[in-house]
Amino acid sequence: MTVNLPDDVAARLAAEAARRGVSVDDLAAELLAGRLPEQAEDGIEEDALEAFIGCGASGRTEPFDLRQARRDLAEQKRAEGF
Repeated sequence: MTVNLPDDVAARLAAEAARRGVSVDDLAAELLAGRLPEQAEDGIEEDALEAFIGCGASGRTEPFDLRQARRDLAEQKRAEGF
């Protein structure tokens, strides 16, 4: 795969890879993997932000789809620039 990066990002990536003593490819793969959603046991991908938002008590007593509520809250936070 080829990824075209802006020069300043490529330079920062190369500097960080050198600082860590790893290849640019390995560091890029690590950084990308950390930003991609995990795949849940049921095959549905989970976003880390979605998994965190709504993990506490919501105060709601009626049944609701927790995953959908997390997705909705995550979208709202992203729209707000979180």
